[in-house]
Amino acid sequence: MKKKSAEDLSLSGSVWFKKSGQDFLGSSRIRLLEQVGELGSITKAGKAVGISYKTAWEQIEMLNNLSDQPLVVKTTGGRGGGGTQLTEAGKEVILRYRLIQEEHERFLRSIGKHLEDGERFYQFLRKVNMKVSARNMWSGEIVQLQKGAINTLVTIRLKGGDCLSSLITNESVEALELKIGAEVVAMAKAPAVMIVKDLGSARLSACNILRGTIQRIVKGEVDCEITLELPGGNTVSATLTKASDLSLELKEGDDAWAVVQESSVILGVV
Repeated sequence: MKKKSAEDLSLSGSVWFKKSGQDFLGSSRIRLLEQVGELGSITKAGKAVGISYKTAWEQIEMLNNLSDQPLVVKTTGGRGGGGTQLTEAGKEVILRYRLIQEEHERFLRSIGKHLEDGERFYQFLRKVNMKVSARNMWSGEIVQLQKGAINTLVTIRLKGGDCLSSLITNESVEALELKIGAEVVAMAKAPAVMIVKDLGSARLSACNILRGTIQRIVKGEVDCEITLELPGGNTVSATLTKASDLSLELKEGDDAWAVVQESSVILGVV
């Protein structure tokens, strides 16, 4: 295999807004937001930018979860029977991004001829080009740390007042330098989330028992994805087998509970 060299490198780049150390908003998501504003439909916007309905919804949910204010909201009624639209915060983010992008492009043009030590830079890019596979990502603030002999229970307040707990080792708390008031990103894989339709008087061992409304159900051949919207505006997604979905008889608009073991919630910091 041919080894990359400095001569193989050219300078290019894109602008990404970051939230709590995570990539939050870039050109592809800006295009999606712009299409939502123009077309009034996430389905049509996704098609316009070349992504699936499911991917478009996932990206919009992630943006709303990590943003201090929703960028896209649903509309109901009217001649078209409802749809989606940009909020003022969403319009402002698009405008700010485009202005920063112009400055960024001028910057790249000015330094493009001064690349040095391209081989070392290439190796660095390989290390940092990593993706997070967790379906659920939330931004929040640590409000409580309960330290035990081995592990610490970390309580995070998400935007809108929703709370989430994570159980991590004491060593991880020290390595991440976690403290009350620190901003973190919490992550959980969709298969780690259980959905309970009727909790009743049942008592569960999990700390995270989050009541919400089923916002979306996407069914596949062998499984399906259920997305709940919590009172504070955050969303939680779970992957269930098709048999589980049928037995629960879940429908959009139903109340349900998302149950996540605190040990399944991963934390990240800047």
